[in-house]
Amino acid sequence: MVAKIVKGKGFKGVINYVLDKAKQTELVAAEGVRLKSKESIIRSFIAQSGLNPKVSKMVGHVSLNFSAQDRDKLTNTKMVQIAKEYMSKMGITNTQYIIGRHYDKEHPHIHIVFNRIDNDGKTISDRNDRYRSEKICKELTEKYELYFAQGKENVKRHRLKEPDKTKYEIFNTLNATIPKCKNWKDLNDELKKQGIVISLKYKGNTDEVQGIRFEKNGYTFNGSKIDRQFSYSKIDYQLKQNDREQNIQLTNNHSQNQSSVLENTVSVLGGLFDIQPSGTDYDPDEAELLKQFKSKKKKRKRFHL
Repeated sequence: MVAKIVKGKGFKGVINYVLDKAKQTELVAAEGVRLKSKESIIRSFIAQSGLNPKVSKMVGHVSLNFSAQDRDKLTNTKMVQIAKEYMSKMGITNTQYIIGRHYDKEHPHIHIVFNRIDNDGKTISDRNDRYRSEKICKELTEKYELYFAQGKENVKRHRLKEPDKTKYEIFNTLNATIPKCKNWKDLNDELKKQGIVISLKYKGNTDEVQGIRFEKNGYTFNGSKIDRQFSYSKIDYQLKQNDREQNIQLTNNHSQNQSSVLENTVSVLGGLFDIQPSGTDYDPDEAELLKQFKSKKKKRKRFHL
């Protein structure tokens, strides 16, 4: 489950989009609006937004997208339940909203349109909304045992045109290359082989890195625009983790080798004190009897003296 958040200035466009019959839309939930028609819904939203005219972007629009693998388990009731829990955790409460389900794509998805001006005229905060949304989506995905598609996993790449085609090529290459590298030099060398050039953005005249860009086929993208995991700070952290893990593995291997050598040495030395006469005629019982006989013979000699 992933969410896409958009804020806007007018309700007419988004309501017409969400309730478009061409998208086989089904209105599955609503609160605080007149449902007589699309026009009555739009008027309801506009009327309430007038309670706080200072807010320019009063339209809240969130699309919740699920994996096609969850299609059978996602009934309208279940999707509304998840949507309401998502809204509650995001602080989207005490306000108007509609929830529409679209059937125009392979994966299940719903659209939430809500008024950022609540029923009391207060503004619903959008502070760090994308960060909070990502965290909440992961929580709900785990809670409802949904399939979580990693990043851009389900994008149909064969349909992409430039520059998106190159963008996804870089995405795939970074995904495959970063886990194998332990420092920036390794990564830079490997990416060059794939036709990708790294450039860093610095703060003023300092050595402090502010961002990273990747260039291929004449197109340049900021790391975070390719995917959030490819910002400079996150890549740098991953490379350091790779280096630590490799050092730990080398240390463990060295310890295991030393232990193996010690075991072999002990085994060899132990064998030196466990040598038995060679030959197939050696009989331990017979040797013991012979030893006892010699001992008795010595005692008899001492007696005669």
